[in-house]
Amino acid sequence: MGVNASVLAVDAGNSKTDVALIGEDGSVLATARGGGFQPPVVGVEAAVDVLADALGRALASSGVRMGDVGHVSACLANADLPVEEAELTEALLRRGWGGSVEVRNDTFAILRAGVDEPRGVAVVCGAGINCVGMVPDGRTARFPAIGRISGDWGGGSGLAEEALWFAARAEDGRGEPTELMRTLPGHFGLGSMYELIEALHRGRITHGARHGLTPVLFATSAAGDPVATALVDRLADEVVALASVALGRLGLLDEQVPVVLGGSVLAARHPRLDDRIARLLAERAPKAAVRVVAQPPVLGAALLGLDRTGAAPEVHNRLRAQYT
Repeated sequence: MGVNASVLAVDAGNSKTDVALIGEDGSVLATARGGGFQPPVVGVEAAVDVLADALGRALASSGVRMGDVGHVSACLANADLPVEEAELTEALLRRGWGGSVEVRNDTFAILRAGVDEPRGVAVVCGAGINCVGMVPDGRTARFPAIGRISGDWGGGSGLAEEALWFAARAEDGRGEPTELMRTLPGHFGLGSMYELIEALHRGRITHGARHGLTPVLFATSAAGDPVATALVDRLADEVVALASVALGRLGLLDEQVPVVLGGSVLAARHPRLDDRIARLLAERAPKAAVRVVAQPPVLGAALLGLDRTGAAPEVHNRLRAQYT
């Protein structure tokens, strides 16, 4: 006889995938890590193959057989719209990994990992920015979060682009002075914004390397540069706008509720950013409690799966204790 798994939890981001097989008592039977999940780049089936590879390794080490999983809880990057969640649900159902499948955007995994019950709001700021909210009756709040065409501003990539824009204009005289014109090229060992612009344009510095400019922006702000500080403040304003709108949609503005912050930019705990978020959110949602999530998102995917299967509170607690 094989071992039964109550939940297959999947947290799949652009750069890596984590899977966990969860037993009926909340025990973690096996885990595995795989590559990034990028259906817009490689296609849906090839992207799901990345999940299948990680799942295969988890199954091999657990004694669980394919088909002995009750529910698949998959929190996936690039599942930004309900229609995309539906398409990916169908793709996972075709693989026959579990008796039922639920696909959510990966921001929901961060939210659920950071709250004691499925109730609260999360804002995630890594390479991009996103926000979701949920309450126990199943209602959710979310945004398309697919870039400027959906009204988004912020994220590490967006901050780097803004910093470059201000620095370029400062150097050539079109804009106000800012130390960013020196600190940004200095990060790459270059002496001017012109050299940095040329290196970016000619591909000598990759697009992905621009993300390294975000910590430079925060360091320049901490040193007192007004332009850099204005960008940091604008990010705080955007985080609070997202959180307060999501709280309002769920009727939580006047209730005690957690607001979970996640992603590399928010997890870095920049003092000015943290202080402004806390102050502005207190004005908009006085009872909200800000917390930075420390648990891995795959825990959130697993907890969402247990929520769906109706597992008892002690099962949830046993699972969470293994990730503490």
